Amino acid sequence: MSGPSTRAGDGGQAVGARPRPGHYRRPWWRGTAAVALAFLLPSLVALTLLRLLPGATALWESLHHTSLLSGRSFVGLGNYLDLFANADFRGAVAVTLLFTLVVNPLQVAVSVALAVLYTRRRMAGSKVWRALVILPIATPPAVSAVVWSVVFRPEGGLANALLAVVGLPPQGFLTSPDQALASIIVLLSWIGVGYWMLFLIAGINDIPAELYEAAELDGASPMRAFLSVTLPMLRRPLSFVLVAATVSNLLVFAPVQILTGGGPEGSTNLLMYDIYSRAYSLGDMGRAQAEVVVLVVITLVIVAVQFRMLRSED
Repeated sequence: MSGPSTRAGDGGQAVGARPRPGHYRRPWWRGTAAVALAFLLPSLVALTLLRLLPGATALWESLHHTSLLSGRSFVGLGNYLDLFANADFRGAVAVTLLFTLVVNPLQVAVSVALAVLYTRRRMAGSKVWRALVILPIATPPAVSAVVWSVVFRPEGGLANALLAVVGLPPQGFLTSPDQALASIIVLLSWIGVGYWMLFLIAGINDIPAELYEAAELDGASPMRAFLSVTLPMLRRPLSFVLVAATVSNLLVFAPVQILTGGGPEGSTNLLMYDIYSRAYSLGDMGRAQAEVVVLVVITLVIVAVQFRMLRSED
């Protein structure tokens, strides 16, 4: 009996024979890319609705001006030109840049120091002290602001009471143009240091113990071990903490609104609070949206510089 017949042009495959495995194609919805897209879809939808769409709306609204008399009109870059010609806005940008230049290195440096200190096994009571540092995370920023308003009270406040114990005169703190921004920085560091410390502790715990043992055998001091082992191995979590702290601090609003209202004399008028004042106190939505765009650009530039500085060779 003859075998199955063949057709010309089909590569000699027998008629009625089963197709070779390579000829089978799965439906597109069963592919790896489709499965990955299905898992990413909720995040992509949230990113679009909560980030990209509001950003595009702010950019579009910043090109318009709304008035009760003339209605809504397209002004192009007019809002941006008016902003940079405004002394209050320029002052807010200067205060924000100064604030960022001080608060971010301060918080990261203290977080690194505490993370290294609390991961040393020989330190007595390290778990208790770690819990006390983390405790402010559970307190809402508004509540923390109210607590520190009592601490920084010029008359009868805890801070001035402690200064009186060591023989120093009382200070104005939040009522002083020279001390208000520093007082806000202390408050925000008290809130944020414990949170950023957690990420750095996790990074230090992931460093292999063999590296420290090798450094100890080579006669390295604790400071040399920190500079040669801990700090290089902590580059990735340190980069995340620095960038996340920068973005978080650029969006500070509640403590400024509760404690100083941007004063005294504009010394704490950060961009986020200035946006709120321009939008809801002055009703100037067009310029407020333009200020939002400026704040986003400043944030992106600072974060890009930080990534450039902390970029690893691998």
